[in-house]
Amino acid sequence: MKKLLVTGSAGLIGSEVVSHFAHRGWKVVGIDNNMRADFFGEGGDTQWNAKRLVTKYKNYQHFNIDIRNRGDLEQFIGDQRPDAIVHTAAQPSHDLAASRPYDDFDVNAVGTMNLLEATRKYSTQIPFVHMSTNKVYGDAPNNLSLVELETRWDYGDKEYFNGIKENFTIDQSKHSIFGASKVAADVMVQEYGRYFDMPTCCLRGGCLTGPNHSGVELHGFLSYLIKCNIIGNQYTIFGYKGKQVRDNIHSHDVSTFIECFLENPKKGEVYNIGGGRENSVSILEAFTLIESISGKAMNYVYSSQNRSGDHICYISDLSKMKSHYPTWSITRDLKTTFQEIYDSWQERLKQRVR
Repeated sequence: MKKLLVTGSAGLIGSEVVSHFAHRGWKVVGIDNNMRADFFGEGGDTQWNAKRLVTKYKNYQHFNIDIRNRGDLEQFIGDQRPDAIVHTAAQPSHDLAASRPYDDFDVNAVGTMNLLEATRKYSTQIPFVHMSTNKVYGDAPNNLSLVELETRWDYGDKEYFNGIKENFTIDQSKHSIFGASKVAADVMVQEYGRYFDMPTCCLRGGCLTGPNHSGVELHGFLSYLIKCNIIGNQYTIFGYKGKQVRDNIHSHDVSTFIECFLENPKKGEVYNIGGGRENSVSILEAFTLIESISGKAMNYVYSSQNRSGDHICYISDLSKMKSHYPTWSITRDLKTTFQEIYDSWQERLKQRVR
C-alpha cells in the first residue's frame, strides 16, 4: 500500500486529494492545524472536514502539525516515509496577507521551504506537488488588451483567447503580499526540482472550488458567493463593474491531475491549472447562475474600489497540461460545480441549526 502525505488536508483541495487517493487504496496521512480558523474566524474553521475524513476513511490518519515548525516536519516525514507529498497548506488571502505579512510569509514561503528540505533529507526520489496560484503573475494580466462585453471583460488579443500560458511574466508587477510569498514558494519548488534533481511541480491554480470549501469573503469566491445567496447575506462586488472573470476548476479535477503527475512525475515543472475558458465566469454571470439554481435573487452592493492587484480577467491556458498528460481533462462543468456547492451549503447549514 502506497502512502501519501497531504498538507492542509482539511482544506478544499487537501480534503479532495485525501478522498481521491483513499478511494484508490493509498494510505493517506494528513497534517492540518486548522490555521484557517485563526486566519478567518469561525467561518473558516475546517475541523468539521477533518472529522469527516477520519470518520469516512479507515486508511486516513490526521495529525495536528504546523508546517512552520521545521524540526517537527523533518521528524514526521522521516518517521512516516511517504511515497509522495501533496502540499496544499497555505495562507490564501490577498487582504489578510497585508495585515499579517509575517504570518503570510512564514506559512506560504518558509513553510514550503521547510517541507522541501525535509523531503530532500528523506528522499530526492519521491514526487512533490505544490499548490501554487495564478497570483504569481501579479497584475500583469491586466496590462493585456481587454474588451468590455455586456456581462464580462475578455481578452482583446486572439493570442490569449485560450488564456494565460506558463511562460507569462511573473516579474515587475503588483502581486499583493500574498502573491509575493507564493512566488517565493513557487520558485523554490522549481529550484529543488532543477538543482537537486527532484520530481516537483507547481500547480498555478485559478479559482479552485468544490463542495467542501469553507468559503469566506476574503477567500473562496464561488463558495462564499453561493452561501450569501442561500442565507440572504449581502455580497460586495469590489470594482470592475462586477465583470471581472475567473476560471473555476472543481477540486475533483485538480485531484485527478495530481494522480496523473504522480504516475509520471517530471522535475521542476509548472502548470496553469484552472477551468479554462469553458468554466470561466464573471461575478455578474455567477449571480445569474446561482439565482437559476436557488430561485433567490442575489443581495449585493457595489464598491467602486477594486482589490489591489486583483485580476480583471484571468483564464488558464490548459494546453501544456493536456499535452503532457493527454488522458486528463475537465470533467465537472460550471453548472454541476455550482449545484454541488449549493447542495453542500444547504446540508451544512441544516446541521448547524440542529
